[in-house]
Parts: sequence; structure tokens; C-alpha cells
Amino acid sequence: MIAPWRKTPVAKINLAIVGIGKIVRDQHLPAVAGNADYRLVAAASRHGRVEGIDNFTTIDEMLAALPSIDAVSLCMPPQYRHAAAVKALAAGKHVFLEKPPGATLSEVADLQALADAHRVSLFASWHSRYAPAVEAAREFLAGTRIRSMRVVWKEDVRQWHPNQDWIWQAGGLGVFDPGINALSIVTRILPRPVFATAATLEFPENREAPIAASIAFTDAEGLDLEAEFDWRQTGRQSWDIVARTDAGEMLLSEGGARLSIDGRLVHEQPEREYPRLYERFAEIIAAGRSDVDLAPLRHVADAFLLGRRKVVEAFHD
Repeated sequence: MIAPWRKTPVAKINLAIVGIGKIVRDQHLPAVAGNADYRLVAAASRHGRVEGIDNFTTIDEMLAALPSIDAVSLCMPPQYRHAAAVKALAAGKHVFLEKPPGATLSEVADLQALADAHRVSLFASWHSRYAPAVEAAREFLAGTRIRSMRVVWKEDVRQWHPNQDWIWQAGGLGVFDPGINALSIVTRILPRPVFATAATLEFPENREAPIAASIAFTDAEGLDLEAEFDWRQTGRQSWDIVARTDAGEMLLSEGGARLSIDGRLVHEQPEREYPRLYERFAEIIAAGRSDVDLAPLRHVADAFLLGRRKVVEAFHD
């Protein structure tokens, strides 16, 4: 059902982006440029700038100067996102939240209530759910019995997050920053909800966030599911989900880009994760809806609640 506060669609969505870093330059800007539903009109960042549009150092200055903004993408670290989202929602702007949508479950729930109160759309984006083979994996698993699942998500933090101190701070999630991508896929492709039963989190002695984690999950039917995340991988990066089923062994590899069954490639398409995110954002704005699924973040919170803390040697970039 369309929400009763649905607004009249506009020809183009006047979009602003807050937090101009690597992910914005690599993904957001090209995705917006390729989507006819948007007009990028402004950016706010302490250090970054986007050529050809109005630039500001704070979201407060931006919102005050440009009341014509319709929507705001928030791409700063999660520890600082809630305050900015409150300002945008209170100003009547639709809000796109980079993943993870916030530092805590409670603050995202607060944003959802605020979006409802101001009758605007809130989008908690999970880009890995839009990897090319994810929906094909979901369809495959829906038609068979799953015996077990293994998730292996290992990458080199030095390659993907160079000199990003915020990610090692409390609330930055550490290895769960990439690990939550895996959890966003798992919660999309499984036919039933899962819950954590045990976890081990490895914290470098000089960091506030974990560098590795292992989590055991199950579901109402006793599924055997294990996930392993590690930020110390060198060489080939591993983003794989393997499921043993009555219909064969499923391998969803390369972060959801390729689907193989019993070693035979059955689905592969060009990657369009961020273009699909912005297509979805435009859809929910037009429909007068929000899209806020907190399952991936809830699993991270549960891992911290259940997790056995293990201190390991110091890590240096």
C-alpha cells in the first residue's frame, strides 16, 4: 500500500551528497550521473569538493542556502550520520544512508520514526544485495533444502580502507564494515531468518574495533551456518558464500557477482550495485515509502553481545 503521505513526483530529484570521500567518487557520483531521475545540485564536506555544483563545509550551511534540495545522500562515517540525518529529515528531505545505516540500531529506529513524522523517505542502503547474482541465488535456495552454509569474507584493509582511522574507532565496526556486506546478502538469499549462537571477535591490542570475527548461526530448522571475516588477507581477496543443498553445491562468489552450481557457472552479469541503489531510492521516493531493513546491522550487534573477545597483536597500516 502506498503511504498516505505520498508526495507529487517531481521531474527530477534535486540531490545533495554529504561526505565526499573515496566511495562517493568511485561509486555515488558515477551512479547519479547515469540516472536521469536525479540532478546533483550540492555537496557538503570538510575537505572534499565536487566540481560544477555548489559546495559547502557543513550540512547546516547547505540546507540553509538551498531549500530546493529534495534528497540527501549521507556518506560520512556511521558514527556521525545520525546528527546529519536528523537535520535533513527535519528539513523535509528524503535521506539515503550509506551502509551501515548507523552506529546503533536505536539511532536508525529514531531516524525511521522521524522520517515517518515528516512524511519523507528513508533508505538504508545495502549495496551488496544488488550484486548481479544475488537474486538468482535467492531463487535457487528457495527451491531446495539447505544443508549448510559457509561464508568467507576476507580482504586486505590496507587496500580498501587506507588511512581511515574512523573505521578502527568504537562505532566504526572494524572488520564488520565489509562483513556486513556478506550479512546483507545472507539475509536476502535465505528463505528463513537466522540468529547468532556464538561468536569470537579478535581485537588488535592497539585498536577499538575487531580485525577478524567468526560467527555461528542457525535458524528455526537447525541450519548449520558459519561466517568468517578477516581483514588481514593478502593476495586474492575472498568474498564467497557456499551452500550445500539437496540440489547441489551453490557458490556465490566475488561478492555476489557470480553464481555457480556444482562448479558450473549459471549466472554472471556486469556489476551495477550503486546504479541499482539509486534506482531503488527514486522508486521509494515516488511511492511515498521508506526502505529500512536492519537485519544485517542487528546480526553485527548480536555478534558483539555474544562474542568472546580475543586480543591479538597490534595492527599497523
